[in-house]
Amino acid sequence: MAGRFITFEGIDGAGKSTHHAWMVEFLRAKGHAVVSTREPGGTPLGEKLRGLLLSEAMDLETEAMLMFAARREHIVQIISPALAAGKWVVSDRFTDASFAYQGGGRGLARSKLQQLEAWVQGTGTGALQPDLTFLFDLDVAIAAKRLQGMGQVADRFEQEKTDFFERVRQAYLDRAKDFPERFRVIDAGSSVDSIHVLLEKIITSVC
Repeated sequence: MAGRFITFEGIDGAGKSTHHAWMVEFLRAKGHAVVSTREPGGTPLGEKLRGLLLSEAMDLETEAMLMFAARREHIVQIISPALAAGKWVVSDRFTDASFAYQGGGRGLARSKLQQLEAWVQGTGTGALQPDLTFLFDLDVAIAAKRLQGMGQVADRFEQEKTDFFERVRQAYLDRAKDFPERFRVIDAGSSVDSIHVLLEKIITSVC
């Protein structure tokens, strides 16, 4: 049986990482073999690239290419083998994040991102794409307050200004409209419990 590929997306502070961890445990409790992973990262090389991407200033196109380089390694080493073995892969971010952050946030041409996507993930029926993507949507001001409340040192992306995150949020919503068959937009301002009830309802329909 083929595995399932599920991704969690949203602006920083939307709570996707918390819900990602819950989903992994929920699926394991249902008896599924689950690989929990994240981007950028997921592999030893990917984690090294993550450190650079989150801390070092760089040219926008360099940033995009490093994101996709880490993603290629992630696909080859983790995602594709797990799916082929019938496992579920649950990833905290994937390619939609590049269209939102490097595209919407930073203004990289969509055509360049599409070229990188096709190169790294393939094209046509053989292209690797998530089976299901949860987009946690939240007002930017509320997300910023949540981040401040965590008391952690902000990385290079989290230090961006409000207008950056407004563009990222809109790019995510545009992406959801472009691919409604796999996106489920979640109101991240709802209570954690109510979100988990909704996630359970959605994921049960595809289990």
